[in-house]
Formats: sequence, structure tokens, C-alpha cells
Amino acid sequence: MFVGEFRHALDPKKRLTVPSAWRALVAGPKSLYVLPDFHARCLNIFPADAMARKLDKIRRHSMSDRKAMEFARRLGSVSELVPWDVQGRIRIKDKLLEFAGLTDQVVMIGALDRIELWSPEQQPVMDIDQEGLAEAGRYVDF
Repeated sequence: MFVGEFRHALDPKKRLTVPSAWRALVAGPKSLYVLPDFHARCLNIFPADAMARKLDKIRRHSMSDRKAMEFARRLGSVSELVPWDVQGRIRIKDKLLEFAGLTDQVVMIGALDRIELWSPEQQPVMDIDQEGLAEAGRYVDF
């Protein structure tokens, strides 16, 4: 489970270091799926095993299901699978960095099953709001 918040800089080659505590949580292949968020100008990073479970849901649809195939095509065309090097750095393609406005500093937010990447200017305010947290918890039946 990815929790917490880290701030890192992109290095001159536009590589981002994934915190070692989070790398330790990734089972199986030492690679991550990077895809744009559906609602905000940020990126989502999923470990391969978590992404496999999500992809299984798509695979259950028939090839004749036009909406499911359109979703698979769109998601596949804008996502990438990135390995990390021995120092724990990943290189995200420029198109995705531009989408999220990531140029220098990156805010990495643990979102339980994934990591969100935000530019400091677009990062959501994460103050402890008990009322909002309770409302969101009720919504997901937590």
C-alpha cells in the first residue's frame, strides 16, 4: 500500500527516483505502468501486478464490445511500462510529463494502490479534513 508524500526533482535526463520504501512494495517485475489520470492533470503509477488485475477487467469484454475496445485502445496509446534502474529511477516519456505539467519538481502522493505524480503548482491540498474524509469514506463504504 502506497502512503505518504515525497518531493523529488527530475534529474537532467528527466528521470525520477521512486522512493526505496515504495520500490520495496512492488512484487514481480521491477517495472511500473504510467498512465494519465482520468480526472486531473496528474499521472498514475501502478505496479505491474495491480495493473494486471485492472487489465483483467478489460479482457473480460468481447472484442465486439466497441466501448471496451475503444477504452483499451485509448488507454494503451497513452500509457507506458517503465522499468527502474539500479538506483530506482524511472524515465517517463515526454508526452506524459507534459500532460501533467512536470518540468522540474514532482510531488509523489501515495494513493493506496497507486502513486500519483503532481506538479507542485497543481497538487491538491491535503490538509486533514475530518468531515471530507468521513464523507469520502462513506461513499466507498470504508
